[in-house]
Amino acid sequence: MFKAVINAETLRDAIEAVSSLVDEVKFSISEKGVELKAVDPANVAMVSLKIGAEAFEFFKTTPGEIGVDLVRLTDVLSMADKGENVQLELDEESRKLKIGVGSLSYTLSLIDPSAIRKEPRIPELDLPAHVTLHGSELRRAVKAAEKVSDHVVLGVSDDVFFMEAKGEIDSLRLNIPSTELLGLKPGEARSLFSLDYLEDMSKSIGKAQEVTLELGMDYPLRVGFKIGQAIEVNYLLAPRIEQE
Repeated sequence: MFKAVINAETLRDAIEAVSSLVDEVKFSISEKGVELKAVDPANVAMVSLKIGAEAFEFFKTTPGEIGVDLVRLTDVLSMADKGENVQLELDEESRKLKIGVGSLSYTLSLIDPSAIRKEPRIPELDLPAHVTLHGSELRRAVKAAEKVSDHVVLGVSDDVFFMEAKGEIDSLRLNIPSTELLGLKPGEARSLFSLDYLEDMSKSIGKAQEVTLELGMDYPLRVGFKIGQAIEVNYLLAPRIEQE
C-alpha cells in the first residue's frame, strides 16, 4: 500500500536531479519516506535521493519497492500547473501507479524492480576539502568552462576554491576566496572531471540555495544539496586521469 500527496514541482525537481544520469530506478519506500541509489550506464557517476516523509502533505505506506521509468514520470509531472499538488497511489493488483494532477488522471505502468540494475554500493570517502557555495554560482562556472573544454579541474589551494579549463586555444580559471564562499574547509584537493557529467548535474544543482562539494587529490567529487527542507540529493563523480 502506498498513498501520497506532494507538490508537483517539488517532486519534479527531485526526479529531474536523478533522471539527468539514469532513466530507470528502483524506489525503496518505507515509513521514513522514499529513497533510491543508482549509477549511470558508464559507471562514472552515482546519485542518491532521499525524500523524507515530511516532504509530503500526505504519506501512508507499507514498506516495499517499485521500479519506475523516470522519463515517463517526468512527462506526467510536467502537466501540473505551478503550485499544484500531485496524488500518488499504488494499485497493488495491477502493480501500476495512479497519478492525479488536477482534473487529470494517469496510470503509469511500473517496472519489475528485479529487472532494474542493482543498486550501487556508495563508497565512504573521507575527502579533505569541503566547499559550500550557491548552486547558481557553480552552474554559471560550469557553463563558462564548457565554452573552453570538455573537462575541468576542481580544487582547493589554501583558502581559495578554483576551477580550471584548458582547450587547444583558450583557457579559463575561476578563483573564489573563502570570503566569497558560503563555507570552506581547506584541504589538499585537485581532480579532473568530465564537463558532460557536471553539466547534466548542474541543471538541478543550479536551483539549490546551497551546494557542498567535497574534494581530494585525484579522488571522486561528492556533491550534496537539498530541495526544500526534506529532500536530499547526492552525486558522486569519478575523476578522469589527467594527461601530462
